[in-house]
Amino acid sequence: MRHRINRGGDRRLNRALHMAAVTRMRMAPRTRAYVERRTAEGRTLREIRRCLKRYLAREIYRHLNAAAQAELVTT
Repeated sequence: MRHRINRGGDRRLNRALHMAAVTRMRMAPRTRAYVERRTAEGRTLREIRRCLKRYLAREIYRHLNAAAQAELVTT
């Protein structure tokens, strides 16, 4: 069963993640290879985009968290 992320979240952030995922799907060679591989597995583009958006959100969170930790250490 698939669990949906809270749809009542930050719409601007959701749009930014969507645009980043769509752009990567069109332009980034590694992401295009990922999309081809997942499509061959039988996934739909909608499911693939959802996976990419989750990946991007985790990646951005890690960067922001590391920056916040570095700032705490320097102060």
